[in-house]
Amino acid sequence: MGKIMNRTALENLNAWKEKPHRKPLVIRGARQVGKSWLVREFAQTAGMDLFEINFELDEDLAECFKSKHPDQILSLLELKRSQRIVPGSTVLFLDEIQSAPLVFASLRYFYELMPDLHVIAAGSLLEFVLEKPNFSMPVGRIEYLYLGPMTFKEFLSGIGKDQLVQYMENFKLSDDLPMVIHNEFLHWLKLFLAVGGMPEAVRIYRDTRSLLEVDAVKQSILQTYRDDFNKYSPRANPVRLNRVFQRLPLMAGQKVKYVNIDRTQKNEDLKKALHLLELARVYYPVYHTSANGVPLKAQINEKFQKPLFLDVGLMMSACGMSYADIQDADDADLVNSGPVCEQMIGQHLLYRHPSFQEPELFYWCREKRQASSEVDFVIHKGIRIIPVEVKAGKTGTLKSLHVFLKEKKYPEGVRFNIDLPAMHEVPFALPDTKGTFRLLSLPLYMVEELDRYI
Repeated sequence: MGKIMNRTALENLNAWKEKPHRKPLVIRGARQVGKSWLVREFAQTAGMDLFEINFELDEDLAECFKSKHPDQILSLLELKRSQRIVPGSTVLFLDEIQSAPLVFASLRYFYELMPDLHVIAAGSLLEFVLEKPNFSMPVGRIEYLYLGPMTFKEFLSGIGKDQLVQYMENFKLSDDLPMVIHNEFLHWLKLFLAVGGMPEAVRIYRDTRSLLEVDAVKQSILQTYRDDFNKYSPRANPVRLNRVFQRLPLMAGQKVKYVNIDRTQKNEDLKKALHLLELARVYYPVYHTSANGVPLKAQINEKFQKPLFLDVGLMMSACGMSYADIQDADDADLVNSGPVCEQMIGQHLLYRHPSFQEPELFYWCREKRQASSEVDFVIHKGIRIIPVEVKAGKTGTLKSLHVFLKEKKYPEGVRFNIDLPAMHEVPFALPDTKGTFRLLSLPLYMVEELDRYI
């Protein structure tokens, strides 16, 4: 069976290891996306010793970092643990570093005085520490790696379907895709929608093939997030946070309106709760961008956002859905799974850039009476801006895509659905509009091949 791992992040860690001017690395990601496991796997595959400290369990070791001299820090750690730390052959892993902010500030001294030592830090709710006004950030002396859930291809590899991954990676748009292979991919796609990309859920499915046990794992992860709400106090009311957390999965693909979250709460309180959940990285706000050029982030309007939940499998469980709701669905429309498919595509697009780049994703909307339009996502490839629409089934109009491309005068768009892959030259279906645009149509399961095709 395959390994349960984020392969792209592991590749980036190996690239970081070989950098001539390497900085201490901080892994940022939600709880239980596999940060600690990734570092352990990295140390093993790199043939390096691992010196791991968990500051939630080893609170006393934080005292060793009071010195500004790395050699003194290492001497104290070695005495406490009776384990050698050798620059160049040891990975010093500082886990749950949010529990010891002093340690985080000391990372600058490792960069300046002991650059040969491989130092990696990680932590749940780390963003809360980084946002504190009195926090001493070692600016310019650390670098980040952003970790999200496992992707569909990583899911396939994790459950032993490497041949399907290889087939997908070698497939060209000019090739014919046999329906038997297409249907095989759709089968595993539906399973991925239910299991999701949280490493523990994938591992349980690989080992047991029991979706009941998988759902128990996902419910446990969701409960872990709820248990964290008490740690947010006094910054927000845990009851309010729980209410917002419960509503977010149900709002996937919809514009956030505070009244739809909780009409009994003030908008400012709900906004604060959303911000805290964003810091915990359990949800990502997909903001509207005018998309008139790059960078897309420079043209956002924060009054308009759609929530993207952490993981499609967690979203399914939070919404009370299971594999049974989609396994027998007619492939023509996947029943009412549009938001589920949008979530799946969204979480892949969010992390499509290298792991060292901060994740970002946007959408576009135009709100006019009797003429509203909305494009699910907007991405860029270099200076090219590309709108992306997600359709659960084979059918579905692309009116908003037509409106966007006409208004912006861009030549190409992308559609994800469950039809066979193809490139089309599509005439504009708008009044008084001539001309065509290129439409790259890909099945949902090929989202990770998007950059290769565009």
